[in-house]
Amino acid sequence: MRVVISLLLGAASLLSPIAAFAGSHDVEATIAAVNVDGMSLMLDDGKTYTVPDEFNFEGLEKGQKVIVFYTEVDGKRVIDDLEVVQ
Repeated sequence: MRVVISLLLGAASLLSPIAAFAGSHDVEATIAAVNVDGMSLMLDDGKTYTVPDEFNFEGLEKGQKVIVFYTEVDGKRVIDDLEVVQ
């Protein structure tokens, strides 16, 4: 019984990072619009990305190239992280 439990735990630990990675996406694009009141960014790919409440818009402006790491939640693209491309 211990062997079976050990094998199941080992398999679960190997597959859990894959499951977490599968839900995350990234895109490199240019900011088309910044909506501080609506808590979102629109990129030149035509899609809108929602930001979390604690997101800091400081320094972000239209025309900046960014890499956006996001997760799709209930059909919305929610930003997990954002990196400005120099």
